[in-house]
Formats: sequence, structure tokens, C-alpha cells
Amino acid sequence: MAETFDLVVIGSGPGGYVCAIKAAQLGLKVAVVEKRATYGGTCLNVGCIPSKALLHASEMFAEAQHSFGTLGVIVDPKLDLDAMLTHKDKTVKANVDGIAFLFKKNKITGYIGAGRIVSATEVSVTKEDGTAETLQTKSIVIATGSEVAGIPGVDLSYDGKVVVSSDDAIALPQVPGTMIVVGGGVIGLELGSVWSRLGAKVTVVEYLDKILGSMDAEASSTLQKLLAKQGLEFNLNSKVTGVSAEGGKGRVTFEPVNGGDAVTLEADVVLVSTGRRPYTAGLGLEEVGVALDKTGRVEIDGHYATNVKGIYAIGDVVKGPMLAHKAEDEGVALAEILAGQAGHVNYAVIPSVVYTAPEVASVGRTEEELKAAGVDYRVGKFPFTANGRARAMQHTDGLVKVLADKATDRVLGVHIVGYGAGELIAEAAVLMEFGGSSEDLARTCHAHPTMSEAVREAAFATFAKPIHM
Repeated sequence: MAETFDLVVIGSGPGGYVCAIKAAQLGLKVAVVEKRATYGGTCLNVGCIPSKALLHASEMFAEAQHSFGTLGVIVDPKLDLDAMLTHKDKTVKANVDGIAFLFKKNKITGYIGAGRIVSATEVSVTKEDGTAETLQTKSIVIATGSEVAGIPGVDLSYDGKVVVSSDDAIALPQVPGTMIVVGGGVIGLELGSVWSRLGAKVTVVEYLDKILGSMDAEASSTLQKLLAKQGLEFNLNSKVTGVSAEGGKGRVTFEPVNGGDAVTLEADVVLVSTGRRPYTAGLGLEEVGVALDKTGRVEIDGHYATNVKGIYAIGDVVKGPMLAHKAEDEGVALAEILAGQAGHVNYAVIPSVVYTAPEVASVGRTEEELKAAGVDYRVGKFPFTANGRARAMQHTDGLVKVLADKATDRVLGVHIVGYGAGELIAEAAVLMEFGGSSEDLARTCHAHPTMSEAVREAAFATFAKPIHM
């Protein structure tokens, strides 16, 4: 007789593995089904983790080339791409092995194979050798994440060498002389900046009139100027109409969104990074009646339940930002709900980070959103050029921007462009989670000298005046 579980999670990415671990910690008997040979999903295997390994390594290479000398460190840096890629692969292995260890520690049963929902209480697992096993369960969680999206209206064929996705772009065997990045979002800018630092001439083609889509416009324009100084070129308001590979070269044809003559650019590598779409193929959702919305995402209620009793969904496959930490929070909340507790996610306080150099981090609402909603607000800003620690480290690019309600002083949004912005945004998230004001932040003592003092100064600037300006 097949083994019976309290919960079967399909997908072991950040949402799936966190949900499984939390549920096991709360006493549930849990199984996880994963189609890859290793756990961790896109994030750990080909996304967040390997890209950050390359971002860090390429940043160190660039600093060794351009700034170590002024610190009194004399080096003659040479690129060993094979060693850099080995560092990336070791980082990935350490992380995915860590998930396997946590599954064992928490007595979670793992199944490697393609999961398919047979009914609200049955999941079939087809292994690589073609054999299948059916798992009995009280509840099912769909945590299958997302996959690379194409370009609407454009016939696109990835060859993994000339026309590549983000999966391929973390493992190019050599630095391309030229690279075109289609899409000026997070993934395109991160990976484009990696190869730019390693020697490629990078051109970004973006449909919108700004990079980073919904990001605060001032933060977006600040980053674009800094990336342009680093050598990246930008074609905004540009609609891509064709992508092809001929004779070992990639070609991208685009035209102005508002009309005009088409332009064709040629490069050694074309990275298509136009976003991601929910992955629901082969899961049996149609057969069991699980409803999808018009974007292809699984429809859920406020407790992550689908329209089929006993089947739930979290992460990239449902509404909301496609962020690993959003999926993790949903995984914790759902596990608590399934264990009879009251799980909750505050979607108004989910930070987002772009790991370029400098980084961009944001939490809460942008100026554009506040204006559109008719909210009266105040703005406080502080540049890193006026921060002592930033000067000492030669990382003075960027600023901190705090947005607070004009009547109540409650902080509504914080946007940071600068070195370590992804770490600095955490205190803003904590503050906003507890409904704090800009004055609360400014009157909290910050260690000196630190980059975080710039956050405090921006808060001062919101309700009063900054000290060091």
C-alpha cells in the first residue's frame, strides 16, 4: 500500500522547501516532489544563487582593476573565467546539498521525478526511468515556480550559445565581445552587468521608457546613469520585432514604440530576459479542475487555497511579485494554516533588490504610486557622497529616499541605490512592518561610521533636516 502523507509539496524551490520544512517542524508528515536531480528550484540551481556568485566575483574583478590601487593595494588582475564558474558551481552545490540535509533532518521524504496531481488526495510521481509511483495525501501544495518567458509576437528559438536565456547566461564558456540584453528588468541588468564587468560590450533594449519597470523612477534613472558610466548602452522605448542567430552572430531588430524606422543590432550573444511566466505544464490541473487566471497563474483565496478543496498554491505560480522571499513567506504562512495556526503575509512590506553594482533596494510604495493614489506625502533624501563610511570604502554612488505620509509621518516607502542596499533595506522593512514613522527611524541610534547612517539621515530629511547636509 502506498505511503500516506499529511502534505505533498510539488516543487522544492524557496516556496516549496520552506513550506515543507515549516510543516514538518509543526508536526506534519511531509513529502516533496522535485523534477530536477537536485533540490532548490530555479533560485538555487540556475537563478538567485549562481547569479549572485557571479555578480560578487565580477565585482571583485572590477574593483581590482579600477579601485584597489587608490587603497594602496597594487595588483595585476587577470580573469580566470573557469575558476569563476567553478566558484559559482561550488556555491550552488553547497546550497542544494544544504536543502537535502534539512529534508533529512526534518524527516521529509523526497521524490525525484515529475509530479502530477491525480486527485485532491493523490500525486503521481514519474521517475526518470519512466516508472511511476502514487502518493496518498491529505493536502497538496503547488510550488512549481516559473519559467523563462519569451517575447510576445516574436518567434524565438534559444540555442544556448548565441541566443540565450538566463539559465544559459550564468554558464557562458567565454566572455563575449558584444552582448545584447533584451529586457531592462532585474535579470537582464544583473547578468548584463556581470558580462560587462568581465569585458563584454553590453547594449540593453527595453520596451518601456525606463529600466526596472515598476521601480521608483528616481531610483531607476539613478541606476541607469551609473550603469551607463560603467559602459552599458540603453535603447529605451524600443519594441523588439525579431531575434535570430546566423553565422555565429545574434541579431536583434527593434523599432521605436511610438513609431519610426526599425534598427538591427548584431552581437556575439543575445540574452533574452523579458520576464518569467508561471510553470503549470503537466501538473494535471485541468483534469482535476484547478482554476487558472487569465495570466496563467493558479487562482487562490486569502489562505492560498485553490478552488479544489485540499489543493493549495504558493510562489511564482500565484499572484504577486515573483520573488524568492515572497514565496518563502507564503510557504511559512501556508504551513502554519495547515497546522491549524494563523499564517499571514504582509504583501505591502515585501522588499525587492537588484544586485547590480551599486545595488537597488525598495520596499513599499513609489512616488509614482503615491501620486496616482492621491496620497499627500513628504520626501526625505540623503546621498552616500555625504556618508563617512561610504567615502572610506569608495562607494559613494547613490542615495536613500524615504517617503512618509504627510499627515501621520508613517513611512510608506523606502528606496535605496547604493553599495549594500539589499542589506540596508531590512531596517526599513522592519519599521514599516510595525507601522513606524520617519521620526521613529531618525531617533533610533545608528552605529557610526556605517552606511546605515544614510538611512537615518534620509529619515531626518523627511520630517526635519538631515545633520550632515
